[in-house]
Amino acid sequence: MTNRLYYGDNLDVLREQVKDESVDLVYLDPPFNSNANYNILFKSPTGTSSDAQIEAFEDTWHWNDHAEEAFDQVMQSGNTQAFELLRAMRGFLGDNDMMAYLTMMAIRLIELHRVLKPTGSLYLHCDPTASHYLKLLLDGVFGADKFQNEIIWKRTGSHGGSRRWGPIHDTILFYSKATEPFWNRIYQDYEESYLRDFYRFSDERGSYRLVTLTGAGTRNGDSGAAWRGVDPTVSGRHWAVPTSSLARAYPDQSMVGLTTQQKLDLLDQANLIYWPPRGSIPQQKRYVDEGEGVPVQDVVTDIGPISSQAQERLGYPTQKPLALLERIIAASSNPGDVVLDPFCGCGTAVHAAQKLGRQWLGIDITHLAITLIEKRMKAAFPGIAFTVEGTPKDLASAVDLATRDKYQFQWWAVSMVDAMPFGGKKKGADGGIDGLIYFKPDGKKTEKAIVSVKGGDNVGVQMIRDLHSAMEREKAPIGVFITKALPTSVMEREAAAVGRFQSTATGKSYARLQIITLAELFQGKKPDIPYVDPTAGMKRAAREDTATQATLL
Repeated sequence: MTNRLYYGDNLDVLREQVKDESVDLVYLDPPFNSNANYNILFKSPTGTSSDAQIEAFEDTWHWNDHAEEAFDQVMQSGNTQAFELLRAMRGFLGDNDMMAYLTMMAIRLIELHRVLKPTGSLYLHCDPTASHYLKLLLDGVFGADKFQNEIIWKRTGSHGGSRRWGPIHDTILFYSKATEPFWNRIYQDYEESYLRDFYRFSDERGSYRLVTLTGAGTRNGDSGAAWRGVDPTVSGRHWAVPTSSLARAYPDQSMVGLTTQQKLDLLDQANLIYWPPRGSIPQQKRYVDEGEGVPVQDVVTDIGPISSQAQERLGYPTQKPLALLERIIAASSNPGDVVLDPFCGCGTAVHAAQKLGRQWLGIDITHLAITLIEKRMKAAFPGIAFTVEGTPKDLASAVDLATRDKYQFQWWAVSMVDAMPFGGKKKGADGGIDGLIYFKPDGKKTEKAIVSVKGGDNVGVQMIRDLHSAMEREKAPIGVFITKALPTSVMEREAAAVGRFQSTATGKSYARLQIITLAELFQGKKPDIPYVDPTAGMKRAAREDTATQATLL
């Protein structure tokens, strides 16, 4: 299976593109926050959300005809247990935003169950707003006996709560398709308090703890025989030699045929036995470096949120740490397995999957997210090969997208010129800034080019003047005007009158205001800009609006 990104509704993509029992692991972080609009992806440098983005997403998860249709689809799915739960929830909640969210999730969870292999697992990441309802839905879709864990992730150090406990955690619900899913035992580092409490002894080799050398119950044979005057059966036990410690101490020596007492002698020779000053049974010294760590626990406190200075930070409000996704993927899949994220957002799950040698599928309903993931993956894995499905591949499909959804068209067009989406103020007031291209005209200092996209049939010279005004205000040396309609001769003259930009590094001049048509984009035309730095936008996004983004994590 080829690594793929899909632009589109994940329900449609799952039904049309993903085969039965073809996925090993599903991770999903479906957006829901009753106090915020869905998927407000970027903030402007001034900290204000793009009005266009709010308008594009504010109608998501409301009870409407789409929610009613999803409710009927669950009824017709054949999963009577899931539908009865959903029907009971509707009777309790009524037709509100939460019910719309649960209904939309129910039909998608049914599809995700279908595409999972029998040994597959699903991890659903959510906050306490809806986790209790989602757990019931998962019980209905997967079966209550397929519940494996409720994982608590401490997502922030502290959070104010004037009349309640500070909310600092997210919930991850872990379900499997079969009763015993595939599982890799994963270890995490010991906490300092654990080391302090248990590894209290030390010698020239390092810190160690004392571990019993006996097991419960008496046995016949050499495991019950006395060794160096110590009889374990006196306390109703027998010798239990730690074979792993013995193998580490003597990697080239076979232990086959040795008696229990001979193995204990070898341990003692390796200085791995502690002899108490008075007649107690000797114990094993287990050093810190012998242990693999603590098996992963269902309370995750050793992976913090993405800090404002973290290299991986993309400025995406709900971005999760790469380490958290790596732990999940390492535990529930093997290299070569297929990982699916149907709400892939900024692409942390597919990034982790690629890093760990898994195949992956990512789905998102916005071109903005797909574009961000494309840039992220190419920056993290130079030369990576993957396909993007659902985005315009020719002029006709681009025109169709412009007609159906002007915002998605704008974000797609911005991606075609390697620009970063820009969340500015209300369109028109700022000249319609849709994207920014960062470049280094002198090879050192980073400048920006402003991108404005027009998908309508009527364009005029005032649009060129608006873009020029935005360039002057933002001190941008270059502006790029992308248009579906052909520009008029007056527009071309107005653009030419803006003048040219001289690059000291290349010794060449460049048109300050450039017009590119859709047809030219598909012919491969790009903005004529010196020293384009395609990763600068991602680095800048990671720095901007630090305080506002941190409150959203």
